[in-house]
Amino acid sequence: MKFKYTARTQTGELQTGFVEGVNREAAYNILIGNNLYLLSLESSEVPHWYDPAVNFLKKVKKKDVMIFTRQFAVLLGAKISLGDSLKNVYKQTANLALRETIGEVSSDVDSGLSLSQALERHGEIFSNFYISMIRSAEITGRVDEVVNFLADYLEKEYVFGTKIKGALTYPAIVFALIFVVAGIMVGFVFPQLTPIFKEANIDLPFFTKIFIFLGDFVARWWLVLLIFSVMIIISLINYFKSPEGKVVFDEVAVKLPVFGNLFKQTYVARFAESASVLIKGGIPVAQALEISSHTVGSIVYRDSIKDLADAVREGVLLSNAIEQNSAYFPSLVSQMVAVGESTGQLDALLARVADFYTREAGETIDNLVELIQPALMIVMGVAVGILFAAVLLPMYGLVQAF
Repeated sequence: MKFKYTARTQTGELQTGFVEGVNREAAYNILIGNNLYLLSLESSEVPHWYDPAVNFLKKVKKKDVMIFTRQFAVLLGAKISLGDSLKNVYKQTANLALRETIGEVSSDVDSGLSLSQALERHGEIFSNFYISMIRSAEITGRVDEVVNFLADYLEKEYVFGTKIKGALTYPAIVFALIFVVAGIMVGFVFPQLTPIFKEANIDLPFFTKIFIFLGDFVARWWLVLLIFSVMIIISLINYFKSPEGKVVFDEVAVKLPVFGNLFKQTYVARFAESASVLIKGGIPVAQALEISSHTVGSIVYRDSIKDLADAVREGVLLSNAIEQNSAYFPSLVSQMVAVGESTGQLDALLARVADFYTREAGETIDNLVELIQPALMIVMGVAVGILFAAVLLPMYGLVQAF
């Protein structure tokens, strides 16, 4: 794809032009790699209607990238050369799309490109963080160690994501069942019983009246409701995909009761772990913060960490900068960082911060699962009780009337 960009050079000169990349992320990486300060980046190509289907079929899952990275790390750790390692992983990769990508990366490396440059051409598969970590490792000569870190990092992220999905699956199924049962009662059962209740002229319970009203309303306006619901869903999806919507979503997420703490713990752990590895590898603190900002998965935290990097460049201690961002970073983080700065072991203290908040996030998920399951059983019991009471009480009154 071709993208039009506007950027400034290191000397402040305004530069406009075109750059080619597999996607916007890849084009962004190329421009940043050329030491440009990006102002705008827009696609100059007209999208095709079939692009989403093609992209879906070619999609490489995070699990595939995780397996590739682990195999790559094992081979590099065994002191096998970079080119031979890529060729061996290529033979072992089952996913056809990823296998093709690895083959292209291997060819690019053999032709003289660095590993990070080769990966930049496939930004739809390898994230900014992944590529930035490899680029930093090439500078410090620690590619094998960083690839091993990436393998560990992706495995932890995968396990963590699986754990969250598992915790949310049961509630989703329960609510879906409640919704389906309520829909059947409102759409089919009550419309059949309503004429009988009216003919018997019995006094209906409050909940029965509500369900009858909803049944009549849905029967009359179902098409309007369907169109309106689809429009609302599409509008919300498009909004939350926009830059403004992503910021709003992230700001709301970290302020949610209970779940907000889980998001904060996760983001802080990701930031601390990546920053620790980069600083340990000899990357300057400000640059390490800049790179690690792409790991958190939150625009709000990304911008906050970039503010930390700017403050460090201006001579502010990292611990003081973090303390001023107490809305996103607990006081423990600034205290641990202050100890690391005073002892010259900032990377080690950040690693401890990462371990602590990773455990905290895991415990939070376990506690949520323990709370959610009994709470859902109560909600489901009440919902089913109301539905059946709305049917059985009028039926009991009907029997008495006869």
